[in-house]
Formats: sequence, structure tokens, C-alpha cells
Amino acid sequence: MPTEVRFVILGLATATLLLCAASSPALTVDQSQSQSNTPRDVDVPFVVSAPSVVRTMLEMAKVQKQDFVIDLGSGDGRIVFHAAQKYGARGLGVEIDPKLVETAVEDTQKLKLGGLVNFRVQSLLETDLSPATVITMYLLPDVNLQLRDKLLQLKPGTRVVSHDWEMGDWQADEMRVIQNPEKSLGLEKTSKVFLWVVPTRLAGRWCGQIHKENEAITVNIDIEQRYQELSGSLSITTADAGTKKTVRKIPIRTNLVGNRFVISHGNQDIVTDADDAGLTLSADAPRPVHIADIGVNPLLGRRFPFFNTVPLAEPVRLTRGSDCMNARTTPVK
Repeated sequence: MPTEVRFVILGLATATLLLCAASSPALTVDQSQSQSNTPRDVDVPFVVSAPSVVRTMLEMAKVQKQDFVIDLGSGDGRIVFHAAQKYGARGLGVEIDPKLVETAVEDTQKLKLGGLVNFRVQSLLETDLSPATVITMYLLPDVNLQLRDKLLQLKPGTRVVSHDWEMGDWQADEMRVIQNPEKSLGLEKTSKVFLWVVPTRLAGRWCGQIHKENEAITVNIDIEQRYQELSGSLSITTADAGTKKTVRKIPIRTNLVGNRFVISHGNQDIVTDADDAGLTLSADAPRPVHIADIGVNPLLGRRFPFFNTVPLAEPVRLTRGSDCMNARTTPVK
């Protein structure tokens, strides 16, 4: 992917600073912003990504026609051009070098993509990213970390793809290594492509109930969250004829992918989907019990299957709350 890779260079000798200034474009930010209070993009060499890297980035992001791609450090515009030409997606290229933006705008007219793509001379650190469903970038670790909190505030499900550089302790959801014999930066002739899916913020307690004629089932989930990594517990309690009994307490340790996470329990998966109104919890049908699932009862010396199913015959809606026993939620129709 074409871009400027932005290095933060500290403590260099004066002669080195002068040499860099003479050999690369001047550092600027969007003129509408105050330079005294605004973080500055970092002046670095212009590095072009190979077509194979561009294709891999967009494939990993699963770009579709309805997507809006923002390329941070767009260089000659090839990422947004490829997204528009192959997938019909709209795109915005953000670039600090006016000459590169001028070239990209000219190519937009030549390719007749004016209705799909646009380019802007602007600081990537100050760009509004909220319209994006896909973010692409080829920056450096320090700049990625500056952007990380901003990226995590985007709409859940937004895909973020980075060429070569990670995002600190926010682990990627997927990583691929591809051959890149054309690579000019560094000694290795391979490229790494990282994908993150912006997770929904789910930390806290979630509650819901199903009411039947002689029974109420209360479901609560307690979640601790670190990026897309979830831990905690799922508790299912029944109330029958005034007697409360905890039927299951299931530990949670799983990863959130966009708006969904799956809790594995024995031979059954419990799928949870999040939306603006809350969570929907559904217990999949148990998988067949195989020979590997047969155990020995140490008291009776007999073999028996472990049936670890949860007593949820229909989806349940859960909302945020601290008093799960007083929750009043109806099953999903």
C-alpha cells in the first residue's frame, strides 16, 4: 500500500536532522487546525506496497460494495483505487504530501472513479475516522499506538488492516505472512498483514429471564474485557415452585469477533450476539457424543457419556443490570 511511513526520530545529531529535512517533504498538518495544539504527522520516506500486499489487505478486511475504506497515508492512492475497481467500495485517501494527493486526484479522473473515491491533504492523526467500515494503513508501531485508542472507539465490527506493524498489546485477530520480493524497506522480502475487528464494549453484568407456567430461568453473564479477549462466567438459575437452584455456572474465556462471541461448554456452543439493545444468547444443539467423550465413573466403575447441555430451548435477551433475579426479559420471538 502506498503511504508515508511516519518515524518519530528523537535525539539525532543536528547534521542528520538537516539531511532529512533536505531530502524529504516538509512536515505539515491540515491548515484549518492549530499547529501549536495539534499532534503532527511524522515526516518519513514514501514507501510503496506491492500489489500482492494491497490485494491481501483488502481480502482480509472482506471489503464489499457497501464499505467505506479510509486509507491513512494513501500515497498514490492505489488502496482506494483497488477497493473501488474490484469491489465497488467508496474510499477516502488521507495524505500529508500535497504532490501525492494531486497525482492521486489526477489518476481518479483518468480512472473515472470520481463518484467513489476522494483524497484529502490532512493529518492522519486528526482525521475523522467515524465514517469508515475499513481502515488501512502502513505506518510504524509508534504511530499505530497513537491511533489505537481512536480506532477502538469506532463502530464495533470496523476492520483495521495494517501492513507490517502491530498495535502493541491489542493482539490481531488474524495475521498473514506473504512473499514480497519487491519490498524496499528492510532486509526481509516478506510482508506481514494484520487484521483487527473493533470489538463491542461488553464489560459488566448482563441479565435476562424466561418465564414459563411453573418455572422461571434467570440468566446472567459477568464479563471482564481486554480488547477482544473476554473472561468471566455464565450463570443459569431456575426457580420452580419458589425454590431457587443454580443449574449451571460456566466459565468464560473466549474472544469477541465484532459483535459475537461463543462460549464452549462440553459438547455444546452458546452463541451470544450483541446489538444496541443488549445481548441475545442462543444455545446450539448439542453435538453428537463421540467415544472420546465417554468417561469412567470412579464410584461405579461404569462408563457413561458426559451430557453438559444447558437448559435453554430458545434464545434469551439480556440487558445490562446488577440485579439479575429481578430482571424481566421475554424470549426472542
